[in-house]
Amino acid sequence: MQVGDILRKKAARVATIRMNETVAIAAQLMRSSNISALVVKDVVRTEGNTPVGMFTERDVVRAIAQHGASGANMKVSQFVSVQQLISCAPTDTLEHVRHVMNREHIRHLPVIDNYSLIGVISMRDISTAFDDEATAVKPAASAA
Repeated sequence: MQVGDILRKKAARVATIRMNETVAIAAQLMRSSNISALVVKDVVRTEGNTPVGMFTERDVVRAIAQHGASGANMKVSQFVSVQQLISCAPTDTLEHVRHVMNREHIRHLPVIDNYSLIGVISMRDISTAFDDEATAVKPAASAA
């Protein structure tokens, strides 16, 4: 099974946030969308809306834990590492993506196709796909 197979079953909308938005706005967006991660885009230093990282619930907690209430007013850019965006392609296998997530200790990956952001895959998506596949393969229990 490939990443693209999962994306076809998910909503097409990808939740994003700009680097210069605050932690509070990111938290509100995650809560209102019932998600735990946002793709961070840089619209200042590049020609387009380029994905540069992920901002997650863990980042919100880190901001508050390190800076108290003032952490909510800090910029998302202060908590996102933009050295190298870890992403995957729609043609990557779920096994490969799961390995990358485990190796990098992350739970969400942006999916990039031809330099465009087309979705986000989570560890939960992968786990659900493996569970569904195992259930579909399991033979029906016969009545005795």
